[in-house]
Amino acid sequence: MIIFPAIDILDNQAVRLRMGDPSHRTVYGDPRIIASNFNKQGCTRLHIVDLNAAFNQHFGNREIIQETISVFDGFVQIGGGVRSLEDVTERIETYGAANVIIGTAALNELSFLKAIIQRFPNQVICSLDAKNGNVAVNGWSQYSQVSAVELAVKLADIGFRTIVYTDIDKDGMMEGPNIERTAEMILKTHLQVIASGGVSSIGSLSCLIEIGCYGAIIGKAIYERALLIEDVKNINGVEL
Repeated sequence: MIIFPAIDILDNQAVRLRMGDPSHRTVYGDPRIIASNFNKQGCTRLHIVDLNAAFNQHFGNREIIQETISVFDGFVQIGGGVRSLEDVTERIETYGAANVIIGTAALNELSFLKAIIQRFPNQVICSLDAKNGNVAVNGWSQYSQVSAVELAVKLADIGFRTIVYTDIDKDGMMEGPNIERTAEMILKTHLQVIASGGVSSIGSLSCLIEIGCYGAIIGKAIYERALLIEDVKNINGVEL
C-alpha cells in the first residue's frame, strides 16, 4: 500500500481542517518547507489539495503550489477546484503534477470525465468524498443523494482505474478510517482505492492493507506526530 503524506493549502499556508470546515483550521506553516521535510524522511509521494479552489474561491495558491511541487523530489498528485479540461492540463503541464484529482465534476458531468480520461488516461484520479455513503460536492459544502459506490462503478465503466475515497465524518478526527465502507468500495468497484480521512495509527494502516487498499493519504496524524514516518516505514506492505 502506497502512503501519500498530505499538504492541504488554504491562503498559502499548510492547514488541516476538522471535517472539512474552514472555520475549524489548524495552521502548520509553509507548504514548501513541509514538502522538503517529507523528502528528507524518505517520502517519494505527495498529495496536495488547493482548498481555496475547492471552496470556489480565488485561485490564490497557484504560485505557492508550483513552488511546493518544484522543491519536492518525487510523485505529486494535486486536487481542489479541478472542473475543466483546462484545469487538468494546467496542473500537469504548467505545475508539473504527475496526477490530477477531480472531485465535484464527477457527479455532474460524466461526459466531461470521459473526455478527460481519453486525453490523460493514466494521470487523472477521481475523488469521491462521502457522508453517510453519499457523495459530497463543492468542498463538502453540499451533499447529494448519489451513492458513492454507485458513482464509482460508473467511473470504472468509463475507464478510471484509481479513486480517492474520503469519509467526511472521519476527516481530521484521528479516529481511524471507515474500514467497512472502504472495503465495500474496493469489493464492489475493483478500482484502486486510495483511502483518506481519519488514518491515524499503525493499526488503521494495517486494516487498510488487509482489505486490499491501494493507498492511504495521511494528514493530521503526521502533523500531530501521532504517526511518525519512520514508524510507517517499518510496516509490512507499505511503500513510501
